Amino acid sequence: MTATVSDFYYGAVTPVAAYLMACLGAALGLRCTTRSLRRPQHRARWLALGAVSIGCGIWTMHFIAMIGFSVQGALVNYDTTKTLLSLLVAIVVVAIGVFLVGYRGGSPLNLAVAGVVTGLGVAAMHYLGMAAIQTNGTLHYSPVTVVLSVVIAVGAATAALWAAVSIHALWASLGASLVMGVAVTGMHYTGMAAVSVHLTHQAESAQSSADLVAFLLVMLAGPLVVLLIAAVIVMFDPDMMLGDDEAAMQAPAPAPLFGGDSVFPAPQQAQQSQQTRTSW
Repeated sequence: MTATVSDFYYGAVTPVAAYLMACLGAALGLRCTTRSLRRPQHRARWLALGAVSIGCGIWTMHFIAMIGFSVQGALVNYDTTKTLLSLLVAIVVVAIGVFLVGYRGGSPLNLAVAGVVTGLGVAAMHYLGMAAIQTNGTLHYSPVTVVLSVVIAVGAATAALWAAVSIHALWASLGASLVMGVAVTGMHYTGMAAVSVHLTHQAESAQSSADLVAFLLVMLAGPLVVLLIAAVIVMFDPDMMLGDDEAAMQAPAPAPLFGGDSVFPAPQQAQQSQQTRTSW
């Protein structure tokens, strides 16, 4: 028996919250990539933080959206190991793409390779998260819709990586993160449109249980804390406090919270110090 499936059990709350999480992860990732280009001595640290931010944002988006997933006539649970493995996959594949463009540049070939790898990884994260579902039935997928969701994932990943190396102004990167949030969330719901559930037997309750929501909230707690820490690091970084243009013209008084070096090359610092001594 084919069950009725809904992705909006709680109405617009879950898709809106999922979209905001996708935007937050994208925005933090873009700002971290900008910092990595300004501070080549600590590029790996910033790229790693950016990859973790984007990966956690995508994964958090997925499982917030899954809170609204319900199957009429069935209770839905999740396998903990597969759920956590999907988080690891999200972070690793995003890191591969971010480090490729961060160190090798944004040439069309490099963007294409990194975008395909990252997009396929994001799709793998999505369907691994779906494989974690435990219910009294079997999940089936429409092949055409699955392929479409993978194409969207690759396109979204490529656009995100291009934005990471090409867009550095604060407001432009925030606008790009809103667009990326649409693409990532669209990929998720396209993938969900491919799902149908064939029940093997009828459950006693067809409603989403409080235990399921509690489980997902516990799973989401860690990535949400990581995103919060990343946001604090980025927000209190001197480049963000001064603004990109102003930071490029003057050295900030406090030391960066993540990287430890000035935003200016050493020769410029030496020249500025020399001028200061001369004025005295």
